[in-house]
Amino acid sequence: MGIDLKAGGRRTGHKSSSKVIKSQDPYIRLLIKLYKFLARRTESAFCETIVKRLHMSRVNQPPIGLNRLSKYMTNKDGKTAVIVGKVTDDVRMLECPKLSVCALAFTESARKRIVAAGGECIPFDQLALRAPKGTNTVLLRGPKSRAALAHFGHSTSVTNEHTHDGVKPYVRSNGRKFERARGRRRSCGLKDLPFFPPLCVSPPVVDDVCQVFGFQVDCVKNFTDGDFSHFGLYGSHIW
Repeated sequence: MGIDLKAGGRRTGHKSSSKVIKSQDPYIRLLIKLYKFLARRTESAFCETIVKRLHMSRVNQPPIGLNRLSKYMTNKDGKTAVIVGKVTDDVRMLECPKLSVCALAFTESARKRIVAAGGECIPFDQLALRAPKGTNTVLLRGPKSRAALAHFGHSTSVTNEHTHDGVKPYVRSNGRKFERARGRRRSCGLKDLPFFPPLCVSPPVVDDVCQVFGFQVDCVKNFTDGDFSHFGLYGSHIW
């Protein structure tokens, strides 16, 4: 039986992201070792899920806001919310309830609001001591589809117009005058500047030009009579 090369064939030379730790963060690497050990020794599905999510890339670890977090933790008193990602503040929520949250990171304002409400923010290594098998925890994730994803990827330009056509540029406004000119349409493309070769000139010509345009000629007086090869005109500038 042959290999369907059109459909991709065999993926040789590739390793699973769960076998090789791609993150260079020493804390993440230690957490993966810790929860990998717990998953093997306790056979806990909670620990296996934590290991899988720790291996994920940053775009697959979406943040979660306090408002969404508090909504998910309604009527779950005495339980700890576990998020393999970042917890951010939500200014639209006026009062923060008492929460026990374990996450990879917290924004400064989110941490202050949780602590001020009588809650706690704990890291994953402390959670491993408190609940090694995930007892009394609620495993949560942020929304995968969010507005920031529209701006991720390679931008489209005149020279390469079909590179990720769906990538949305960051613009000040969507009006007629914004992001509509050079680099965004073919009539105002990315043009190279014209090149003017340097012109060798003699001292009398230099004096006349400098008098007309008001250039300084102190540097010219020190030149010898025989060597003017590195002296020239580029547009309206002299060097």
